[in-house]
Amino acid sequence: MLIFLYIWPTSALTVFVEAIQGVNQLSPAKFVTAIFLIASAAACVDEPGTDEAEVSVMTAETVRYVGSETCAGCHTDQMSLWSGSHHDLAMQPASGEFVVGDFADTEFVQHGVTTKFYQRDGQYYTRTDGADGELAEFPIRYTFGVYPLQQYLVELLNGKLQTLGVSWDSRLAERGGQRWFHVYGDERIDHTDVLHWTQPSQNWDTMCAECHSTGLIKRYDLESDHFDTTWAEINVSCEACHGPASQHISWAESPDESPGKGLVAAFNERRDVSWVLDAATGNSKRSIPRTTDLEINACAPCHSRRTRIAASSTPDDEFLAAYLPALLEPPLYHLDGQIRDEVYVYGSFLQSRMYQHGVTCSDCHEPHSLELRAPGSQVCLQCHLAEKYTAPDHHLHAVDSEGSNCIDCHMPATTYMQVDDRHDHSFRIPRPGLSVQFGTPNACTNCHGDKDAQWAVDVLRANKPDAIAPVEHWSELLARAQAAPFESRDLLLGLATDTFVPGIVRATAIAGMQLSGDAVSAAAIGERAASSDPMIRWAVARALETAEPNVVAAHALSLLQDPVLAVRIAAASALALVDLELLPIEAYPIMEEALE
Repeated sequence: MLIFLYIWPTSALTVFVEAIQGVNQLSPAKFVTAIFLIASAAACVDEPGTDEAEVSVMTAETVRYVGSETCAGCHTDQMSLWSGSHHDLAMQPASGEFVVGDFADTEFVQHGVTTKFYQRDGQYYTRTDGADGELAEFPIRYTFGVYPLQQYLVELLNGKLQTLGVSWDSRLAERGGQRWFHVYGDERIDHTDVLHWTQPSQNWDTMCAECHSTGLIKRYDLESDHFDTTWAEINVSCEACHGPASQHISWAESPDESPGKGLVAAFNERRDVSWVLDAATGNSKRSIPRTTDLEINACAPCHSRRTRIAASSTPDDEFLAAYLPALLEPPLYHLDGQIRDEVYVYGSFLQSRMYQHGVTCSDCHEPHSLELRAPGSQVCLQCHLAEKYTAPDHHLHAVDSEGSNCIDCHMPATTYMQVDDRHDHSFRIPRPGLSVQFGTPNACTNCHGDKDAQWAVDVLRANKPDAIAPVEHWSELLARAQAAPFESRDLLLGLATDTFVPGIVRATAIAGMQLSGDAVSAAAIGERAASSDPMIRWAVARALETAEPNVVAAHALSLLQDPVLAVRIAAASALALVDLELLPIEAYPIMEEALE
């Protein structure tokens, strides 16, 4: 922690010191939440002298936002698809056009608190318990999202926008929707709780804003405790994904040979690409290998569990140039890498064979409407032979039954915020044997709730004996390593050095290693500093913090000059405790710059 604090601005350290004074009053769970909020505060505090013009220069000197209405003039089809999408409705003014909740003098009662929702003179209001625990009236300023729930933003003093915990279930009534509910379920949360809607944990600026608006510039004055954050557009519009479009407009007015037609991010990874079916295997192969992660890097900032480390970034940036992703570690993930907490989809997708074989987000999702390219299992059958994968001997269920659905078996859902089902994007084969060993979930008993994991193992062994892997899958090795971390050295080293294992799994193994006193492991991990995968290099830099000083000096210097910010920061952190005498004098200014 102390090494990490070294790279915080002074104002953020003040936040940390003040907040940490009350830590001994928090429960363990809420202590973790508090530390997360402190880190979030550190990321959004403005240093003196940082203004909007400077931030714009940091983003791109000659690029500015033009607005989706400007884009619509030429891109009518894309605009039609985008209008009404989850991106379009990510955040909107609280008006009759966008509010879907019932504000006809309705009430929601929980733990003795009655929250009312009503309208007056065209304005939407709630009456609920405020920061002092007393009931008070608050105007609703904005809607947040639309389906399967819609939340509402209330403005408090000093520009603070806060997210109400009581939200509207916008699902159909027959699915249990069309009702008010609390996103934390029946948990008792009063005004003193860190999860209460008036607390920093529910602050729009620090927790939500970046992924619900376009061209966000965070502005917070610590001394006055005042927020003044701005956006180019209130919702997730064209330029959230393509970047500021002023140069593209210039190109459109006078077409030339500009790369990407003047767009900051021109998504061409699928151009002239087809998926060619191999009838022998029943699977398809990309006609042109995907050699970049442009689209995935553009989606990842809002579809991942991560921490921001750069004041600004553009959609064409390498993900780790602006963010630190969460690795596959408990409690965010189950021991075998399945999603557990709200990690969204990036971390699970990088585990998948789909990703390794070149699939990208828009192969399955239309990027403007965000709808699937085809409904249900049909989206899978774009690339997988229906005769093979819809047959009962593959899925062991009746044809067209719920159990025959590809998504239910290979993308099991976890429910968050009480009503929001999100699918694991690792596209994994169900492995109930891991459930027997480690208590991890599996798709079989997700549906067959009256059965146990051993029953599922027996069914698979009896009906699909060839599906039982003759060697341990990486998910079992990862689970074993994380279940017994003090006995996991060989398991982690094996994962770390196996190039057939997904990169995020290897990075998780590398970052989890203790290198002190282990020359063999230190040498093997040090060799990975030359990896082409920035996540691997970042994990190596993290692991070096546990190595002997001479090992750190030998391997971290190259990482200190890495093109990716996350790697440089981790390398500087590893080198911070190394005696300067172990470093060549020419490394001193590089070290100072990285620490800064």
